[in-house]
Amino acid sequence: MKILLIEDDEVIGDAVKTSLEKTDYIVEWAKNGLEGEIALTDQHFEAVILDLGLPKKGGLEILKNLRLKKIKLPVLIISANENFDNKILGLDLGADDYLAKPFNLVELHARLRAIIRRTNQSADNIIEFGSLSFNIKDRSFLIQGKELNLSKRELNLLEVFILKNNRSITKEALLEKLYSWDDDISQNAIEVYIHRVRNKLKPYGIKIVNRRGLGYSLSLISN
Repeated sequence: MKILLIEDDEVIGDAVKTSLEKTDYIVEWAKNGLEGEIALTDQHFEAVILDLGLPKKGGLEILKNLRLKKIKLPVLIISANENFDNKILGLDLGADDYLAKPFNLVELHARLRAIIRRTNQSADNIIEFGSLSFNIKDRSFLIQGKELNLSKRELNLLEVFILKNNRSITKEALLEKLYSWDDDISQNAIEVYIHRVRNKLKPYGIKIVNRRGLGYSLSLISN
């Protein structure tokens, strides 16, 4: 799961990034508003953690532009500015939640899971596809009630598919979601992981299909 963190404070940014990466999130850290807006244009993310008091471009302006483009990406605002009007304005502009600094990292994780859960229309932490289920909180997969053995890369790949709600995703978008700016990868790497995950799902009636012109998605194997 790839998260965009837009935060100019080095101490807070490093703490949030390190904390999320320990639970296997892929985190891109933009240190000013302009970098953040460019990242939103160039890459694909599952959620954004957005500071308001940013240099070069403010967080509220970034949020407003994002919603004007009809992009429904979940946004969690974090801000030291406790001005009530700013909080209301941020929520009215389309933020999904608001967390005041200083905050507990455990609470940030919980709020992040909550907005991702709501985006995927899940009443609890479980998203299901056929006999496959994904626990957003634990970031684990069960299939027919048993844990599915996946490497970190395989888990991230399958997570992207199940969060897409059966919508197709291109190879280019998969690469962006699975790897950070610092990763050096080949164009064939994604095919290797798709092949591995496909083999692990096939015995349980689930396949990864490649629809010409659209991309990859999960599909149930018909009898």
